[in-house]
Amino acid sequence: MEPAERGATRIADRVVAKLASQAAREALSATAPEDSTPPYATVVVHDGAARVRVAVELDYPCDIAARCRAVRQRITERVRELADLSVPEVTVMVERLHSPHTLSAGRERVR
Repeated sequence: MEPAERGATRIADRVVAKLASQAAREALSATAPEDSTPPYATVVVHDGAARVRVAVELDYPCDIAARCRAVRQRITERVRELADLSVPEVTVMVERLHSPHTLSAGRERVR
């Protein structure tokens, strides 16, 4: 039997979501705030394409557009490479910005 006649492998949405979350972590690894929540992705796979939504936290000040672009690019590359799916849409939601001022404020002693 030819491979096309045997059927197809379907990768579950939750598996692709884990791949996307890991890719976002990789894209932000050098600049991620130490107390940030890891990126969280949700995915819908349909007809060989994955539509991804990922929530991230960023340090601030930073070039937010560049960080989001890096996340989109890394997710697109890794999902294509590991799951053989096209990724026509990656929505990056910045849920929180971490400022050095807000990070140190919680650690200072208040009298």
